[in-house]
Amino acid sequence: MEMCGRMCAVLVVLLMVMIREGDTQLAQNFYRFGCPNVESIVRQAIIKKMSQTFVTIPATLRLFFHDCFVEGCDGSILIQSTNGDAERDASDNLSLAGDGFDTVIKAKQAVEAACPGIVSCADILAIAARDVVVLSGGPNFSVELGRRDGLASHRWRVPGSLPSPEFNFNLLSWLFRKNNLSVTDMVALSGGHTVGFAHCSRFASRLYSFNATHNVDPSLDPTYARQLMQSCPKNVDPRVAVSMDPQTPNVFDNAYYRGLVKGRGIFKSDQVLLGHPMSKPIVNSFAFNAQSFRSAFGEAMVRLGRVGVKTGNQGEIRRDCSRFN
Repeated sequence: MEMCGRMCAVLVVLLMVMIREGDTQLAQNFYRFGCPNVESIVRQAIIKKMSQTFVTIPATLRLFFHDCFVEGCDGSILIQSTNGDAERDASDNLSLAGDGFDTVIKAKQAVEAACPGIVSCADILAIAARDVVVLSGGPNFSVELGRRDGLASHRWRVPGSLPSPEFNFNLLSWLFRKNNLSVTDMVALSGGHTVGFAHCSRFASRLYSFNATHNVDPSLDPTYARQLMQSCPKNVDPRVAVSMDPQTPNVFDNAYYRGLVKGRGIFKSDQVLLGHPMSKPIVNSFAFNAQSFRSAFGEAMVRLGRVGVKTGNQGEIRRDCSRFN
């Protein structure tokens, strides 16, 4: 009995350790018992939302990126505040399209109807980001699940946490490296711009006041620069936006990289990827090998989804994605 008691005690301790370790790990089949159909439920909500507006695609993908780079992938970007002090109220997030938020809200409602209180908003956003990529022609990849929703959302945490259109290569790579993402991940994730939009104000300096020597950024293809000027004349309404991929703006493909090779990166932070020896070979590889880009993008999205996650007993499972429980 005494030996059994000691052995049983050891087994209990080992079991507790295994449970704790399991709680800290994301897993593709995390909801196999609690909500086995969660991915198909989210997929149907995304299909319906996409049938209403194409903006669902870039808005949802960008929302996931902005969420993960501030506080980690914990749904903190989704919180609405009454005093304008939440993450989404920061100036860098004001241009996030409402369709991205609405996508998560609609998907969460559908999931809650089937599996109340089981699936986090952070996981729903991660699934939705994958689905908009797949449904617009991009690569399919497995999404790791098990995130918990964060308990904090602060406007002051945003500045310096997101890439700026004006960033050079060193600033970009430092920011991605801080989030355990490689240069290849950085270049691959930048390919999300193939279905994105850019407000004129975010790149106007490249067209009209680049530096003391050149009004127009000389790294811009002259024909492309003239096209941008037609769409974005000086003092244009700040709400005006243009497609970041002028070739195939509604398809998730590698045209973004073919554009960079031709000097058609809309942001300075896009075009610098072609100008640095660490990223240039990757850009060329993605430009001329679509499968190389597709594989790298899927792998980078999985790694992005691991940034700063809350698991186990951390955080909560929100009932409403826009407010804490």
